[in-house]
Formats: sequence, C-alpha cells, structure tokens
Amino acid sequence: MKKSEVPQDKSNLESVQVKELCYAVDDQGNYTTELSTGWEPKSIVQQETLKLLQERIDQAKSDVKDQLVSPIVYFMELHRMDWNTLAAYMNMWVWRVKRHAKPSVFNRLNKKILQRYASVFDINIEELKNYKGD
Repeated sequence: MKKSEVPQDKSNLESVQVKELCYAVDDQGNYTTELSTGWEPKSIVQQETLKLLQERIDQAKSDVKDQLVSPIVYFMELHRMDWNTLAAYMNMWVWRVKRHAKPSVFNRLNKKILQRYASVFDINIEELKNYKGD
C-alpha cells in the first residue's frame, strides 16, 4: 500500500486519540511507516467484538443473580479472561478454577483462595463474596 493510501477512516479509538502505526511504500518505493486514524472494516469488527464481550458479561451477571454460577465467572468475563487465563493467574489447574465457579463450592472457599481471586480481579474479598449480580 502506498503511503498516500493508508486508511484514515473513523475509528473506535478516535475518542482517546490513538493512531495505529502502519507500514507503507513511499514515493521512492521504500518501506516506511505512517500513522492511521482507523480503517472502517477493522472498526466494524472491533464494534462487533465489543458487543459480543458485553453480551457475555451481561449473561454472566444474570447467571450470578440467578445463582447458576459464582461471582468468579462474572469477574472473569468483566476482565476479558477465559478459563485458561484465569487458571494461569491463579496458578491452579483449569478444572479446579471451573469447580470454583459453582456457587456451592465458591461459598466454601477459604479466605486465602478468595484473596488470590480478589487480587487477580483487583477488588477486595468483600466485593467478590458479596457480588450478587446487581
């Protein structure tokens, strides 16, 4: 792509004034860099991805409220984690972290494990324990 053809479309990151670095070819045929404010197809994909993530967060919130899952699931979704990522942060097996997603198991977790979850989610234990999907 030529330097003059680097897209300057409206972007989701425009409000924070972030520009993306792109590689392009200048008038002499050399590779160079150029800043782009955005590219419409990429912005569409980003909007759809954010919409999907928000739906997952809302579903997790609803499931916590209905006592189908523990607050761990909500905070995991809120922080855009999956089971493997959360397990890695917790330094636990994935099956064990998934087990903690059950309300009956979560309610029996000791303070040390709750503190580890709270630290991962950057909240305090009380916020984690008392979150009811409100």
